[in-house]
Amino acid sequence: MKKLALHWQVIIGLVLGTLFAYIAITSSPVLEKFTIDYIKPFGDMFINVLKMIAVPMVLFSVILGIVSLKDVTKLGRMGVKTLVLYLATTMLAVSLGLIVVNTIKPGEMVSDEIRLENRITYELWRDANEIKKLDDICLSCLPENKQLIEEISGRKVEELSAWSKKALKHAEENKEAGPLQPLVDVVPSNIFEALVKMSMLQIIFFAIFFGVVAVKLPESKRKPLISLIDSLNEVFIKMILVVMKGMPFFVFALMAGKLVEAAGSDEEKFNALLNFLWKYGLVVVFGLLIMIFIIYPIIVKLMAKINPKKFLNDISEAQVTAFSTSSSVATLPVTMDCMTKNIGVPKSISSFVLPIGATVNMDGTSLYQAIAVISLAQFHMIDLEISQQLVIILTATLASIGAAAVPSAGLVLMILVLESVGLNPAWIAIIFPIDRILDMCRTVVNVTGDATVSTIIATSEGELNIKQ
Repeated sequence: MKKLALHWQVIIGLVLGTLFAYIAITSSPVLEKFTIDYIKPFGDMFINVLKMIAVPMVLFSVILGIVSLKDVTKLGRMGVKTLVLYLATTMLAVSLGLIVVNTIKPGEMVSDEIRLENRITYELWRDANEIKKLDDICLSCLPENKQLIEEISGRKVEELSAWSKKALKHAEENKEAGPLQPLVDVVPSNIFEALVKMSMLQIIFFAIFFGVVAVKLPESKRKPLISLIDSLNEVFIKMILVVMKGMPFFVFALMAGKLVEAAGSDEEKFNALLNFLWKYGLVVVFGLLIMIFIIYPIIVKLMAKINPKKFLNDISEAQVTAFSTSSSVATLPVTMDCMTKNIGVPKSISSFVLPIGATVNMDGTSLYQAIAVISLAQFHMIDLEISQQLVIILTATLASIGAAAVPSAGLVLMILVLESVGLNPAWIAIIFPIDRILDMCRTVVNVTGDATVSTIIATSEGELNIKQ
């Protein structure tokens, strides 16, 4: 009997987790407590495993991506154009994501009461961890919210005052920093400290610096180093794949545990969470569809003079494969075949541009990260300033370079993007239940972006042989 595909298993886990949470919330306090004590911990363990893998995976993936581009020096302008175009499409995608999510605002489409409670929960977490304040609003400081604070935290407000004082002191210290302090903060003084604190920009800076210097080493020393980094990178990719085999169960545990924990015996909160999830999911899919059916076709039409309908039809096999596998690497042979046989991109170009794209070009992942971070902030009644959203653009763009081309790798990087703007990385548990479905969609965008860039490169080199 043929084994059920992983994405169908995940969908089943999603549905069962939702049904289980609903039964626990509406029927029995005993079942509710059982869910919190014996089901939710498996979801928490899964989040911890993802955080454990995230930093080393990004570090070695980015280094490997840089050292693997040593042929760029031989291919000259084509290599430069490839990297510039991939960077441009990625920044375009994440910017589009920010425009869409700030326009539709899915995180605000729930009751203010739910969002207020979420905001206070965030403030308590932030104070406990001495995270810098994102704005001057302190809803947990208002006297009228005293009872709500005590219900959420399980502590008296007086017991929390020490946390708040530390957080305010930390915020005041940051106000005294100079205008170039954010630039200074990108450069780590201790890479091991950056790894421990999961400082994403510092890790990526070190990885790029390391990779650029490694490329210039003599071949005798560079080769074993690349081999070691490649092997380490492969280990962490395999770890992701191993963990993802248990995704159906973890989806069930995360969905059931998160819904019961957040809603308790309150059906209104339960419905609010479901309401947020499906609206957030629709916004992500909407943004991805704009990239696939509007942005990329326009780019191909203007820069390669190819009929958009023909372009999409010619790469449809690669898109279907990407949707099924959720992996740019697994789709790579099909993508190369489509580009060579259907579009007319020479093999010499497709074999160079597309593998790089599978490593560094994650347009769909970047767009999804932007929408997810802003949606979660809205859901917790947090308004991110323009400067903070620019940090998201930068972090999501750079993080996508290190996104392994395997299923749900973007979710791992979401932890780092959330932390880059001082948000709680544990929030990925809220959106995880529907991530597998969204992952299938954003992989289609990643592959379509690779195809678009390879077509433009071939056109600019005067080597595109358009098939009729």
